[in-house]
Amino acid sequence: MAKKTKISPKLIKYLEEAGINHEILEHRTVYTALDAAATMKKKINEIAKSLLVKADKDYYILVLPADNNLDLNKVSKTIEKNTGEKVKSVKIPGEKIMETVFKIKSGAMSSFGNMHKIPVIVDNNLAKLKKAIFSSGSFNHSVEVATKDFIKLEEALLGSFGVKKKIKKPKTAPKKKKTPKKKVSAKKAVKKASPKKSPVKKGPAKKKK
Repeated sequence: MAKKTKISPKLIKYLEEAGINHEILEHRTVYTALDAAATMKKKINEIAKSLLVKADKDYYILVLPADNNLDLNKVSKTIEKNTGEKVKSVKIPGEKIMETVFKIKSGAMSSFGNMHKIPVIVDNNLAKLKKAIFSSGSFNHSVEVATKDFIKLEEALLGSFGVKKKIKKPKTAPKKKKTPKKKVSAKKAVKKASPKKSPVKKGPAKKKK
């Protein structure tokens, strides 16, 4: 059984002090956006996926809909557009960076980069949504908040760097065709059901006296 993780008290304080409407959602342990969507009965694009990237020497948290893949070329263009600085390379750092530099468990990246003093960039596809569910850094908790409030709170940059991916649906076994039963008429059914009568043998006729 997976061990439950607690939500950071620092995040709770951060959200309360910000004074924005938010809802902390507690759920079973999830490691993927698909699991999160299924568990909370939400659409996959309403789940915000958070990824840590390193552009040259700087770190950024990218937040995009969970049904989108990351386009690193578009990320570099977004950063260049917002900062005015040329970006030579963009890469996703290894798990050890998350654990050693940011002191967080692998896969538990919070969407709230301001807490870690990391700039946040939100994809335009996510910014269009009224509300989204953001990662809290816990495998058992998520935060639902209006996207405009999230962008304001994080002082997030905006850009288009997500590419919608095809989500394969699990294959279902083809249904077996039922062989149609031959209809038997009522008359035939009765005829078949009725037992055969044995012929009655007639004896010699009696003479009248």
